Amino acid sequence: MRLADLYWLPATGDIAERIRQLRADRTLRWSDLVALANCRLDFVQTNQLDKALQRWPVEAGPISRLKLALLSSSTVNHLLPGCRVAALRRNFYLQTFVGDYAMYLADLQDEGSALHQYGPDVLLCAFHAQHLIGNPDPALSPREADALLEQAVDRIVQVWRLIRQRFHAQVIQQTVLPVRSLIVGSNEHRLRGSCTTLIERLNLRLRDLADEHGVDILALDRVASDDGLRTWHDPVLWHRAKQEISPAAAPAYGDLVARLIAAQRGRSAKCLVLDLDNTIWGGVIGDDGLEGIKLGQGSALGEAYVDFQQYVSQLARRGVILAVCSKNDSETARLPFERHPEMVLKCEQIACFVANWSDKAQNVRHIAAQLNIGIDSLVFVDDNPFERNIVRRELPSVAVPELPEDPAHYARCLADAGYFEALHITADDLERGAQYRANLAREQLRASETDVRGYLSNLDMELRWQPFDRVGLLRIVQLINKTNQFNLTTRRYTESEVASLMADEHALTLQLRLADRFGDNGIIGIVIGKVEGDSIRLDTWLMSCRVLGRQVEEETLNVVVGEAQRLGACRLIGEYRPTDKNRMVSEHYRKLGFELAEETQDGTSLWTMPVRDFSPHETFIRQIRSA
Repeated sequence: MRLADLYWLPATGDIAERIRQLRADRTLRWSDLVALANCRLDFVQTNQLDKALQRWPVEAGPISRLKLALLSSSTVNHLLPGCRVAALRRNFYLQTFVGDYAMYLADLQDEGSALHQYGPDVLLCAFHAQHLIGNPDPALSPREADALLEQAVDRIVQVWRLIRQRFHAQVIQQTVLPVRSLIVGSNEHRLRGSCTTLIERLNLRLRDLADEHGVDILALDRVASDDGLRTWHDPVLWHRAKQEISPAAAPAYGDLVARLIAAQRGRSAKCLVLDLDNTIWGGVIGDDGLEGIKLGQGSALGEAYVDFQQYVSQLARRGVILAVCSKNDSETARLPFERHPEMVLKCEQIACFVANWSDKAQNVRHIAAQLNIGIDSLVFVDDNPFERNIVRRELPSVAVPELPEDPAHYARCLADAGYFEALHITADDLERGAQYRANLAREQLRASETDVRGYLSNLDMELRWQPFDRVGLLRIVQLINKTNQFNLTTRRYTESEVASLMADEHALTLQLRLADRFGDNGIIGIVIGKVEGDSIRLDTWLMSCRVLGRQVEEETLNVVVGEAQRLGACRLIGEYRPTDKNRMVSEHYRKLGFELAEETQDGTSLWTMPVRDFSPHETFIRQIRSA
């Protein structure tokens, strides 16, 4: 199994014919394009689908559109179709730009260049080893080798700085492929001037510096190490066409790029939905009983299931929500979680446990509703091809990996698929599973109360707020860039832009946390306001959908008005910009008492509210300003 083969995507025997029909169809449908992108495609098929995609009218429909620019020292045009199709797989339209060969520095410095006219949202830096370190003498002294390494590092950092000065864009740095042959062998690291040694050290330095400069890493060296360098690099094609990445690996390369872009914009999956029988243990619990299922017990098969559970448990620990979707009696399905000594996963790790005899597509919908997350946030894992196909057919936006036959490969399959790609892990991420389990407990309390006021009163809620700070910076940036539903404008900010807002004494910045008797929900709200004369324009207002219906919107407005009054503002201006996902907040400002001031043809609306005579909303939430 190689990542380069995209083996987790389903293979279809008629893919070439389906692409041919699509290319001939005069009435192209976006959903048909996305469906084909989610099949296993080789280089030729990817290019064929990309040609059909190029016929798509970019201005049509509410499709997210992004611009990618590749800054490269080698030939990369053959990689572009893979990038565009991989973006299509994630339901957004990617435009691509490549400047003249190895002219990226001139393009960055010249504000009249085609690169500046293009205005990219993402810049990908892809430099090959010879371009950065040349052909070093293996006999270099340690001091000389260190100096050569620092020159290469400085060159890359200069590119990052130029990008930051000129563009508000995501920056991705590709690690350097270790394409040179070993001179010493297993102890190559002892030869400081070895090209392989210098590349390894350079990649380590890039990873350290990327955090400091807000750059995201495309770990091509690690992928090539797993798959085998020969899968990703063909020296014949390098010498003939200066193609560092082999065309055969181009579709997978595009997928690696697209998952980083998607992660920056909150499009990574959030929840892993697990079947049970023959998925996290061997056998059928209802037929084989607790003693008969294969799990640990010194058997190769049982240990493979334990290994998969350990990987799933690690995903949960880093913030992936876990759910169960099983055709079983609920009590029987829970038995191994509660009583099997080799079981790694426990019931308390499962945010939503659904075991019944309904069809799985219906249950997956129920899980998304219970967790209050989008259906496209789910990854459904089931060993049964029939169940996988049913979910793919009924819920095409749910990711369904094509599991290998042997459970020993399940963990690697999920990892290679990159569904849960993340750029940063925050403290809130580490507590996410507990937060969603607590949310279900809140819903149970809601069901037990006879009226809404009683439910809200019994929650014992506290809204803790403060301006943006360095401690919460990563989480703030993460929420701004991934929240889509309760987000009034869906404006995106980079880490450096948020840091600039923190230093602006005329900007209103709020991060809000909600705690109650069931626990701390973490940062659930972000507000950014900008002073315009005697008004404050609410540039950004977003909240987690987990806290809707608890008067948090009203209490947040109380905080916003208080801060606006402190800044001397006379009124608030709220802005709503419609997208395909945020229709739920179209009436947000009206409900809070704002008056409509302006509405454009595209649905964008401005709302106003005076703040001098504002009467705070009465809620069941205590408001606390954090230090």
